[in-house]
Amino acid sequence: MLKKLNQKDIYMGRLEKGDDLLNELIRIVKENNITTGIIKVIGAVQNAKIGYYDQKEEEYKYNKFDKGMEIVSCLANVSILEGEPFVHAHIILADEEGRCYGGHLAEGTKVFASEFYIHSLKGSELVRTFEEKTKLTLW
Repeated sequence: MLKKLNQKDIYMGRLEKGDDLLNELIRIVKENNITTGIIKVIGAVQNAKIGYYDQKEEEYKYNKFDKGMEIVSCLANVSILEGEPFVHAHIILADEEGRCYGGHLAEGTKVFASEFYIHSLKGSELVRTFEEKTKLTLW
């Protein structure tokens, strides 16, 4: 599947210490009526919860990190799930020795300091629907 989209608006900002990273990104896209877009985040977290999809068990599993870590990269897309804007984010975090851990950004990841970039797009919306082959909601 291929869709052509056009540039719309660009938003840049920073999140506050203690904010839940995923929930704040969701709040921002909903408040600004962003239904299709790209998000990038840099900064650091106080703790983190990241997940991966276990393809055999067809479910997400999560790892928790109860320490400060650097956001090496956080990239997300915005689409529509069940009529609402949905943020699908992947994150790579580095510990004090530079070891990196990555996966799906989950609720419970608390910001230490964070700057974000949201590029809103226009065109046909990306609507997530359940795909039987993967057992995931994809666009």
